[in-house]
Amino acid sequence: MPRPTPAQTRTAAPAPAAADTESTLRFSPLNLSVLAGGLAAILAGFIVLGGGSTVAGPLLLVLGFAVLVPLGIIL
Repeated sequence: MPRPTPAQTRTAAPAPAAADTESTLRFSPLNLSVLAGGLAAILAGFIVLGGGSTVAGPLLLVLGFAVLVPLGIIL
């Protein structure tokens, strides 16, 4: 008996649902404002750090990178 070819043994995959085909990110104005605040905190942190501050600069950077940017993404 001859072996079936791969084209004969393949089954058709089910078509994805309409909701699965949409993969867009939708940011609300709140998300954008929190992300903008995070970017401002990061920029201010680098400026203050460049000025010689060893406390305020890193605090602003942590606030921007670890708090505001993730919060703006998941909010």
